[in-house]
Amino acid sequence: MNDIQELVGQWLTLPDLAEELDIDIRRVHRMLDERTIVALRIGERKVRSVPAEFVQDGAVVESLKGTLSVLKDSGYSDEESVKWLFTEDESLPGTPMNALRSGRKTEIRRRAQALAW
Repeated sequence: MNDIQELVGQWLTLPDLAEELDIDIRRVHRMLDERTIVALRIGERKVRSVPAEFVQDGAVVESLKGTLSVLKDSGYSDEESVKWLFTEDESLPGTPMNALRSGRKTEIRRRAQALAW
């Protein structure tokens, strides 16, 4: 298991995500194309998966798409974005992903924008 797998903890394969959201797998692929979510290849078999915490109350965390866009604009790869979202930050406290899940998108996006400087 690599560092990012351990950092994130629980992952959902794309079919599992489709089931969790009660949508067709094609919609999951569209979400990836639209960058509503990002998937990484993890495990021995390198299966595309998303962090389970991207889902909250049966839907993708609403503020995730915009935050992923800001991180992309700041030059972060998908893997770097996931790592940043799940790395503990004492000044929050917790992780940026925890803050997004609790509705603190403005603060997290401001921090993500600052990464580009």
